[in-house]
Amino acid sequence: MRLILLGAPGAGKGTQAEVISKELAIPAISTGNVLREAIRNKTPIGLEAKRFMDNGQLVPDDVVIGIVEERVGRDDCRNGYILDGVPRTIAQAEALERFGVAIDNVVSIEIEDSVIECRMSGRRVCDRCGASYHITENPPKTEGVCDACGGELVVRADDKPETVRERLAVFHRLTEPLKAFYEARGKLLVIDGNRPIQVVHEEILAALGKSV
Repeated sequence: MRLILLGAPGAGKGTQAEVISKELAIPAISTGNVLREAIRNKTPIGLEAKRFMDNGQLVPDDVVIGIVEERVGRDDCRNGYILDGVPRTIAQAEALERFGVAIDNVVSIEIEDSVIECRMSGRRVCDRCGASYHITENPPKTEGVCDACGGELVVRADDKPETVRERLAVFHRLTEPLKAFYEARGKLLVIDGNRPIQVVHEEILAALGKSV
């Protein structure tokens, strides 16, 4: 099962990626984490990405997709994977196809902008491992502490209301067109994300032909 999770910032992609990963025993691959790992490990493509970043430039799509291709080629991805954070644009989706990164289904988590703004004001992220929580919807066992690694949970700067509205505008302009791109390929599954996490999770699995 090779999946892409689509959705606006705050739609719950990271949370759903974690639970689907456990349910299906396939890795959830966050583009940001993979990029940082490639740079840390000094892989050839990681060093190329670092060169752009050190010069204050955006990492080109082909380099980002090359790092993703490198990651999905590992043994733990043999039975599938979940991509979270890529593709963000039609150009990246075309690059995935060009690099031969196979995709079976694309799950689009649909949620209203007003709900997202409310949700993101309560989001907390681990400053060590990047795990995501919410103070009411998905709280940690201990307030302010990551369940996974014990790191401190913080409010990200891009979760501020004015920043959230700008990020949503960018999503609607650049990323939302991916729905039509993948629908034309018969791979799009649309899920109503305006509901509790567990309900959304169960519906995603049902749409993929899996049971909880």
